[in-house]
Amino acid sequence: MNTIYNTIFINGQAFNCYIDMSLKELLHYLELELDSIVVEHNNHIIHFIEFDKTFFKPQDKIEIITIVGGG
Repeated sequence: MNTIYNTIFINGQAFNCYIDMSLKELLHYLELELDSIVVEHNNHIIHFIEFDKTFFKPQDKIEIITIVGGG
């Protein structure tokens, strides 16, 4: 069986992901803490409850911002 990939861009870097991979699956693959990031998908902020309903098309652009606290 042939596996089909999408090439998307994460923070400006090309990344190949499975064609049926959700945003939530991608973030888990990248080992990111979902409660400490903000995600922009094609210039739209995605609410965390939509992560598992968001899928990619070729050339989509993802920006991931990590929130860091400190004192």
